Amino acid sequence: MDAIYNRPFLSVSKLPVAVGGYVEANWQHQGTDGKSEGHQFQMRRLTLFLGSNIYKRIKFLSEIEFEDGTKEINIEFASVDIEFHPLLNLRGGIVMNPIGAFNQNHDGPKWEFIDRPISATELLPATFSNVGFGLYGKQYKNNWVYAYEAYLTNGFDDKIISNSQNKTFLPSTKLNANRFEESSNGQPLITTKIAIKNRKIGELGLSYMGGVYNKFQDDGIILDKKRMVNVWAVDFNTTLPVTKTYITTEWAFVNVDVPETYTQQYGNKQAGGFVDFVQPIMRRNIFGFNRSVVNAVFRFEYVDWNIGKFTETGTNIGDDVISIMPGLSWRPFAQTVIRLNYRYKWQTDILGNPAVKTSGFQFGFSSYF
Repeated sequence: MDAIYNRPFLSVSKLPVAVGGYVEANWQHQGTDGKSEGHQFQMRRLTLFLGSNIYKRIKFLSEIEFEDGTKEINIEFASVDIEFHPLLNLRGGIVMNPIGAFNQNHDGPKWEFIDRPISATELLPATFSNVGFGLYGKQYKNNWVYAYEAYLTNGFDDKIISNSQNKTFLPSTKLNANRFEESSNGQPLITTKIAIKNRKIGELGLSYMGGVYNKFQDDGIILDKKRMVNVWAVDFNTTLPVTKTYITTEWAFVNVDVPETYTQQYGNKQAGGFVDFVQPIMRRNIFGFNRSVVNAVFRFEYVDWNIGKFTETGTNIGDDVISIMPGLSWRPFAQTVIRLNYRYKWQTDILGNPAVKTSGFQFGFSSYF
């Protein structure tokens, strides 16, 4: 609910600008059906935050990310917030579309797993942001908190069905850097989310993202009908009171109007999600870190990129993946996490052939600074 601003910042004296960020690095050794690339060391991302209280109730925040060294450099968030009332605030600039539990809440140090959820990166386009404007607000009442966000932004394009994956693949739209300067079809993407939180129970989020994705006309000439992409997501997080087990889950459902000229390998219905369990097993002084916490963790993931049956045979269309990821994490203090994960993944092709199996270990850290 407060993911964008719930980050550590450093401010110096009376300077109007505060800075912060986080870093992630890891080692991994994984193999697929007995074949492996051996030991791999990765510097996955370095992210910088810059924020400023411009004036009373006027704020600016930006997030700039460097991935894989400097292979990719992205402005993921850069907006000005103008606060009129707790329930009515204006946000404009590059905004992060609030779909599901992960997209806005993606900072590495917040998670006990090295890899981001498959459903967030390969079903939904993780850290998906666009240029636009919108409203947001929040209301407190006793143990309850109510919040909403609603934006109109630039959105998807034809790459979600015309891509190197040869399937319906929403993350391909992130390859279109022009979405930060113009819309591919002149139609706004609508993103809305409502969240309800009870301090003793947990937080429930319901979100929607949708709009026209295809270029249906050019200089007034009609090329195609308007084709829609619609995404619905539900997310929930809670902490069990007795065992202090933290649970977070997100499940998304995608519907794409795929042209009839495309083959059945391009799905018009997709679904997937994940559930994380984080169980503290030790709280004590470790190597002089007084607030150390050791967690046992487990993640289950599932994604189906093509829900349905073949027209000719009536058999199920494949193209899905199941993954489990147990592990351990150690937090010397809240803003730094050291992680050891093991992944076992089964991925089935569109024809339903025996699954390709991937397994391996990962070790690394992530920390705010």
